[in-house]
Amino acid sequence: MKPLYRYLAAAALGAGALFSGYRMLQLDQFGQLWGHLPLVFFLCAWLAIALLWLPRACREPGRWRRIGLSTLSGLLLSAGFPPSPLTPLMFVGFVPLLMAGAELDEHPGPGKREWFALTYHSFVLWNILTTFWVANSALMAGLLAMTINAGFMTVPWLLYRRSQRYIPRLAGLALIAFWISFEYIHLRWDLTWPWLTLGNAFAEHPSWVQWYEYTGVFGGSLWILLANLLIFQIWQRYRQPGQGVPPVRWLALAACLLAPLGGSLVRYYTFESHTTTGPTEIVVVQPNFEPHYEKFNVPDDRQLERFLHLADSAVTPQTRVLVFPETSFGPLRDRELGKDRLTRKLQQYVDQHPQLELIAGLSVYHLFANDEPRTPYVRSRVRTPGDTLFWESYNAAVQFVPGRDTVPIYRKSKLVPGAEFLPYRRIFFFLEPLVNKLDGSIAGLGVQPSRSVFTDANGIGYAPVICYESVFGEYHTGYIRAGAQVGLIMTNDGWWDNTAGHKQHLRYASLRAIETRRPFARAANTGISAFIDQRGDIHQPTAYDEAVAVRGTVLPNDRITFYVRWGDLIGRLALFTAIVLLLNNFVKGRLRKGGASE
Repeated sequence: MKPLYRYLAAAALGAGALFSGYRMLQLDQFGQLWGHLPLVFFLCAWLAIALLWLPRACREPGRWRRIGLSTLSGLLLSAGFPPSPLTPLMFVGFVPLLMAGAELDEHPGPGKREWFALTYHSFVLWNILTTFWVANSALMAGLLAMTINAGFMTVPWLLYRRSQRYIPRLAGLALIAFWISFEYIHLRWDLTWPWLTLGNAFAEHPSWVQWYEYTGVFGGSLWILLANLLIFQIWQRYRQPGQGVPPVRWLALAACLLAPLGGSLVRYYTFESHTTTGPTEIVVVQPNFEPHYEKFNVPDDRQLERFLHLADSAVTPQTRVLVFPETSFGPLRDRELGKDRLTRKLQQYVDQHPQLELIAGLSVYHLFANDEPRTPYVRSRVRTPGDTLFWESYNAAVQFVPGRDTVPIYRKSKLVPGAEFLPYRRIFFFLEPLVNKLDGSIAGLGVQPSRSVFTDANGIGYAPVICYESVFGEYHTGYIRAGAQVGLIMTNDGWWDNTAGHKQHLRYASLRAIETRRPFARAANTGISAFIDQRGDIHQPTAYDEAVAVRGTVLPNDRITFYVRWGDLIGRLALFTAIVLLLNNFVKGRLRKGGASE
C-alpha cells in the first residue's frame, strides 16, 4: 500500500474513532448505554494505529503479507470464541501467525521488533473483537483490559521465538508449555483476566468437552494448540519443493481432532446424572434493574417489592431454595442482617414459607470496634478529632433460614481488578481515579481465605458463587471440597449492556458444571438467568432485559471428579516444563555467546 493511501485510510479510521467516541459522550450525557459503540471506537482507533505503526515495524520483502496473516489470526480467534458457533476456527486460529513467523525466518537480520508487532496486533484484534464490551462498565477499564492483556499474550510467543533459535526441535513443545503456563499464571495473580483462556472457547459446545471433568479448561487449551501446530507442520511440508505430506501426519491430525471429540460425544450421550437426595426445586429471581442509571438510584423498598412479587409468582410449596442475584440490596451492616428494616422483611418472607430458604447476594459492611483487629482491607473516615470510623466492605452472599436468628455470610474472594480492588496498589497508585469511577476502593473489598457453602435443612450444600468467581475452574473446586452439591451463581451482567459479555459469562458456567459434575442455578440481576445440568446443558434461559422469576429442578450430586481432586494438573505440568525449557534456552544462549566471543 502506498504511503499516501495508508495515511488516508488511517485518517478515515481515526475519524471513525472520533465520531464513535463523540456519540458515546452524547449517550452518556443523556443516561443511555453504549451497546456496540465501544467496538467501533476501539477497532477504528487500533486499525488506524496499526496502519501507521506496523509497516514501520515490519521489513520488506513481504511485510504486507505478514501483516495480513497476523490480522487473519486475530479475526479467526475472535470468530471462534463464544457466543459464535464457529468454534472449529480455533483449531486454525494460530496457523496464520505461525506462517508469518516462518516467513520472517526466511529473511536474514533481527526480527524481534517485527515479531512483537505481529503478535501484538493479532492479540489486540482478538481482545477488541471478543471483549470490547468491558468498556461499557468504564471506558478506561476496557482500554486497559484489552491492551495490557494483549501484551501479556505476546510473552509466550516471544519465548517461543527464542526457543526456535536455541532448541528448534522442541519449539512446538515450548509454545504449548509457555502459553498454558501464561494461562495458568493469569488465573492466579492480581492482574487476572482469564476470559480468553483458549479452553473457554468450547463453552459454546459443552458436548465436545465432557472430558473437562478430568482436565479442566487447560485440556481444551492443549487441544487447540496441538491442532494448530500439526496443521502448521503440514503447511510447512507443502512448502518444501518435491516434498509431500507423509500419511502419518494426516493420521496424527485426524486423531488429534477426532479422538477427543468422539470420546466426548460418547460420554455426553451416555452420561446419567447422579444424585443421592433426589430432585430439588429452586427459584431464581431476575429483577432487571439497569445498573448504570437505575439499580443504585431506586429506593430499596421499591426494589424489594419487585423481588418479592417475582418470587411469589414462582415459589411453590415444593420450592426449597430461592436465589436473588449479586448485590441485590445494600450496603447493609453485617451484625444487623435479619434485624434491620429491609432484611427483616426478607426473614419474615422465609418464615412465612417454612420449607423455603433464601440465598441472596448483598452488599455488606463490617464496623470495627476500637479494640478489634483490623484487616488489610479496612477503610477509615475521621468523624471528629479523636473519633475515627473503621470499616470493611464485602460483596457477599447470605442465607436466610426460617426461624434462625443468625445469618451466615460468604465473602466474595475472587475480585474483579479495578472494580473491586486495585492490583499491586503501591505500583499502580495512579489508577485510583479509575477505581473510584468503577465504585471501587484502593483498600479493596474484604475476602475470606477459603470457600464455604450454605447447607439446607436436608443437608444439601450450596456453593454461593458470586459473578467473576464462576470463571475460575480450580478455584471453584474449593466449594466442592467444602461440601457443595449444587452451584448457585449470583451475578449482575447488566454492566455490559446487551452485548456478548453476558452470553459468554453464562456459557462459562457450563464448563464449571462439567468439571465438577454439579448442577447450577444462575440468578442475574439482568443478563441471563438459567439452570445448568451436570452435562453442561443450559435450561430455561431468560431473555436479556426481562424481569422474571424462573422455577427449575436440579439433581444435587456428591461425587468427586478427577478434576476436583487434582485441579489444574495440566497447568502445573506446563509450568514445570516451561521452567526447564527456559533454563535450557538460557544455558544454550550463554554457551553460544561464549563460543562466539572466543
